[in-house]
Amino acid sequence: MTMGLAMTNDTEYCAFTKAVEHLGDRWSLLIVREIARFGPRGFNALATGLPGHVSRSVLAAKLRKLEEIGLLARDPADPGRSSPYLLTPAGEQLVPTLKSLWDWAEHWVPEDPAMAERDPSVILWWLRHRADRERAPEQQVAIELELHDPGAERSWLLLARGVEPNLCLEDPLLGEERYVYVEADASSLFPVARGLRSWADARADGSVAIFGPPGLVAELGSWFLPVTT
Repeated sequence: MTMGLAMTNDTEYCAFTKAVEHLGDRWSLLIVREIARFGPRGFNALATGLPGHVSRSVLAAKLRKLEEIGLLARDPADPGRSSPYLLTPAGEQLVPTLKSLWDWAEHWVPEDPAMAERDPSVILWWLRHRADRERAPEQQVAIELELHDPGAERSWLLLARGVEPNLCLEDPLLGEERYVYVEADASSLFPVARGLRSWADARADGSVAIFGPPGLVAELGSWFLPVTT
């Protein structure tokens, strides 16, 4: 028997259609999820934290739209043009729906390695979301990622215990003893970023090169959630 959405009247269908029109683009739900997971975020933090390359003009337009429809607001405790965005009660009520969508996608949507090749920046985003902040090193370290793919830019993932992982598009200029260097192409790093393969296995067969202080290199795999089976 086929199951479907029961639309009892035109009003319910209209409400669903409006939701799709407002939120059915590439960025809106990702913005809401980013703030739901990491708390109030400023414009620059969102620009670097979202997967893929979102232009500043597009991000500004999406944020204005989400404010207009009542999902986001500026933090009243931090007034000014740079005040961070936070979820309103309406935005918070959307979070369980996003979690259900995420769980559905993890179960039903096939993995697409070509996605990483088309847009290598998503690799860093996936790694960030697989980082285990409770097992990160006590002193902040930077994972410098260099992908051998056209259009890929050098980027950095900052990890420290008890602190949300942070993405950087510029060198954070830490001491040399606090860097781990990762070099690979997107297709080789894809299964590691998605939790399908361990760092140790990828390094062992040479598909991913890892350099830096031996202690940090040895601990790298422990900073991320375990491989899924």
